[in-house]
Amino acid sequence: MTLPGDDNVNAYTFCVELTGSRWFLQKGKMIAYYGQIVFDGIGHGRFEGLVRSSFHSPLHTADWVVAEGEGKMLLADRAFDVNSFDLEDGNLTIRSGNLLAFQPSLALKQSIVPGFLTLIGTGKFVAASNGPVVFMEPPLRVDPQALVGWADCPSPCHHYDHGYMSGVLGGIRSLTGIGGASGEEHQFEFVGAGTVLLQSTEELMAEQPTGTAPSEAGVPGGGAPAGGGAGRPGDLQRRFGL
Repeated sequence: MTLPGDDNVNAYTFCVELTGSRWFLQKGKMIAYYGQIVFDGIGHGRFEGLVRSSFHSPLHTADWVVAEGEGKMLLADRAFDVNSFDLEDGNLTIRSGNLLAFQPSLALKQSIVPGFLTLIGTGKFVAASNGPVVFMEPPLRVDPQALVGWADCPSPCHHYDHGYMSGVLGGIRSLTGIGGASGEEHQFEFVGAGTVLLQSTEELMAEQPTGTAPSEAGVPGGGAPAGGGAGRPGDLQRRFGL
């Protein structure tokens, strides 16, 4: 009874309240739930109409489930920051690993940019980021590793600083193989109107396999827990109307 409905529990956990409704949920992102909630894979017969209208990303079908019923569901992702966002007749493209859940009133489509998904319509979605999200306006160039997504603006172009790449550091890299492309020499360039979402670090959220394996910590027969710490208290939910 003390859990919020469709709001943050703390900076790392979001509570989705189901009242006979449905949400699309990325596998492995639900940490606990109260009530009568069932989870079904994408493509089951009774969800055929729902998938036809809301889910248009065949490359990611196996990564998602449909949650429905009555209760409250807690979402989290490896202690990364988690927030909800509201789309209002909008168009938002987001890194696939950052998107945790979304309402079926939004249509999910495959982005032409590899590794990203596009949400279209009106509704709420929940996303994770490595650090707080920063909202910027084009024109700007961003480090690809800091990019979470973009809304209501054209897809970015690649921009390379050829002077930097052909200079001393680029020559060292070509001879030794040491060092890779960084945000200082390769960026995504955004132009036009819209909003760009950045995480406040250049460290990407590394993808991990979903599901339960005996080798996982906390699973009977699995490895020892890696340790943990207390989460930051308080409600740090940020809503962004697009």
